Amino acid sequence: MWIDTFLSTWAWWLGSALLFAALGYAVVALWAGLKYLGATARVPGVDARLHPVSVLKPLHGAESRLYENLRGFCLQNTVGYQLIFGVREAHDPAIAVVQQLRKEFPQIDIELVVDAHVHGANLKVSNLLNMLPRARHDWLVLADSDISVSTDYLARVTAPLADPDVGVVTCLYYGMPLAGLWSRLGCLFIDDWFAPSVRLAHGFGSRRFAFGSTIALRRESLQAIGGFELLSDTLADDFWLGELTRQAGLRTVLSHLMVGTDVSETSLAELWSHEIRWLRTIRAVAPLGFAWSFVCFTWPVALLGLVLAPTTLNVSLALLAGAARIAQFFLSRVSRRVSTPWFDVLLTPLRDLLLLLEWMVALTGWRVNWRGQVMHARKGGSIRYP
Repeated sequence: MWIDTFLSTWAWWLGSALLFAALGYAVVALWAGLKYLGATARVPGVDARLHPVSVLKPLHGAESRLYENLRGFCLQNTVGYQLIFGVREAHDPAIAVVQQLRKEFPQIDIELVVDAHVHGANLKVSNLLNMLPRARHDWLVLADSDISVSTDYLARVTAPLADPDVGVVTCLYYGMPLAGLWSRLGCLFIDDWFAPSVRLAHGFGSRRFAFGSTIALRRESLQAIGGFELLSDTLADDFWLGELTRQAGLRTVLSHLMVGTDVSETSLAELWSHEIRWLRTIRAVAPLGFAWSFVCFTWPVALLGLVLAPTTLNVSLALLAGAARIAQFFLSRVSRRVSTPWFDVLLTPLRDLLLLLEWMVALTGWRVNWRGQVMHARKGGSIRYP
């Protein structure tokens, strides 16, 4: 009898704790999102006269919207910047897109680097190392190939570099679904889990982040941390660019400008592989934070708590947590330049459940797939081949 009583009491406490955690995270994340949105609305305009800057964009293959995304970098409302596109193989189909842009925008300084030299396990960093010697300017912007930007992008993301105490400027991003259900779920991963968690950390003063969507820095800052060479065998190269500059005493700035990123997964297997890579990379660089991130998956955590402790109070807590989760979905739509259907809110329970399952699987190993490479992410974010 005492065992039944003990188990019942333990289940009640655990269930109630899960509900309080799920509600607490959902409410605080909503507060952080509102705070960030309010700060963004108060950001003053910036001078469009741009400090000379070189933009480095590693390319690999003909992505669905590659032309549109690269073209956005040719439409900046500034002058005097340089675009450097890099590929590893002479037959890469991305080359044709770059050549098309060269013809369309002859007034833009566009460089194409084709270099198969490999400097380490991270092929993206190898690409950057091959491109860097062609950069003519000392302010650098690194941006992934699948990023969509507004015409004031370069002016805004480079403005903080005028402060010598700034090491890296980076941008949050939102998802742009290119396919059907699975790409829409992928957008929810970004918009309703990843971005809110970053805003929450930022709201409490953390600056331990930098994202491949955009990293702006001065050449002297890059040289001070040992250059791209130091990152040639790291999986989370974007994170470490920020981390190493912070260790050098420089600040990381989270820009109030958001960019779009293409989400093109067409199957559960493709989505699962991509998100497991993200989650294991996060686990590698922030193990403690990752271990506690299950509280972010509001719907399944609240439901589990309610099953363990089905009291009237806990029903109220679950309803409040669900309301905050729904409000978070609609808040994420406000900051996007591309709207998603309102009824995608009905996908949030499935999204949270899938995330919880991925989180559990991500705890079981380090194996990841990245653009055809099978790698293992060890503690600290370094790479080793299997």
